[in-house]
Amino acid sequence: MSKRLAFSVLDQSPIPEGRTAGDALRNSIDLARRAEQFGYRRFWIAEHHGTPGLASNSPEVLMGPVAAATSHIRVGSGGVMLPHYSPLKVAESFAMLAALYPSRIDLGVGRAAGTSPAVSRMLQRDRRHAPPEDFPEQLDELLRYTKEPGSAQVSILGSSPQSAIWAAERGLPYVFADFINAEGAEFTRLYRERFQPSKGLTEPHTSVALWTICADTDQEALRLSLSVRMTLAMMMRGRLIAIPTVEKAEAFFADQQIAPEVLTANRRFLTGSPAKLRGNIAQVAEEYGADEVFLVNILHSHPARVRSYELLSPLAAEQKAA
Repeated sequence: MSKRLAFSVLDQSPIPEGRTAGDALRNSIDLARRAEQFGYRRFWIAEHHGTPGLASNSPEVLMGPVAAATSHIRVGSGGVMLPHYSPLKVAESFAMLAALYPSRIDLGVGRAAGTSPAVSRMLQRDRRHAPPEDFPEQLDELLRYTKEPGSAQVSILGSSPQSAIWAAERGLPYVFADFINAEGAEFTRLYRERFQPSKGLTEPHTSVALWTICADTDQEALRLSLSVRMTLAMMMRGRLIAIPTVEKAEAFFADQQIAPEVLTANRRFLTGSPAKLRGNIAQVAEEYGADEVFLVNILHSHPARVRSYELLSPLAAEQKAA
């Protein structure tokens, strides 16, 4: 690619089978420290509810410890699911973080529920009525509260054309979730075509979040990916589980007598050695016209997760180039 591609981390705080949510959250803090050492630009934390496999229910709660454990990497939400909350409350929480960690806090917001319909309803304060479809109004209210100097930088996360339009009309950075929908290149083009410059952003900034599992060999990376592939396959069958060991996942797919790629065919997984993946990532980033990529990585083994990010890190690429 002609332009320099920035690398960042999107962390979902996976809970390995046999471990606790506390273990997963401490792993996230450790991963943030390592990501900073490896040269990543941002460390964003996802929001999920009601699942035994992911520990981060409130990104803003984990962002404080992550920012305290690091010194310069930008820390953000990837993202806060705004329909669940009061825009003022979200703005106040992130204003506190921005006051504690100036020029380091990002506020990524999304419209998705981040959970099942049943749990989503439990998150509603008023359950007498269906929640209103008022995300644009919520977003505009939030932006009114975040115009002060030093406020968190707001971005839109999405996997649909509508999210691209909302980001473009408001002059906000746009992050597309390829790990959810691998057919979004036309949406990022729509974002750039309709982008309206704002006080905070004069030109469009496109990011793409990708499933990426890297190891020293292509074979080992594919093997490590079996844990998250089994997790997703079970989710598609209506069962939510903690992240299984590789050995358990191998036995699962052997019993199914179906290739793992078939059971997770609706997701794009980039797996392989550093040389292979850097080419794959550059190709997908060019497809999206991306300025930045967020690497999403769920594995049972925390050391293997850290190693994956290390192998793909900006510093590793610079050292190899030198």
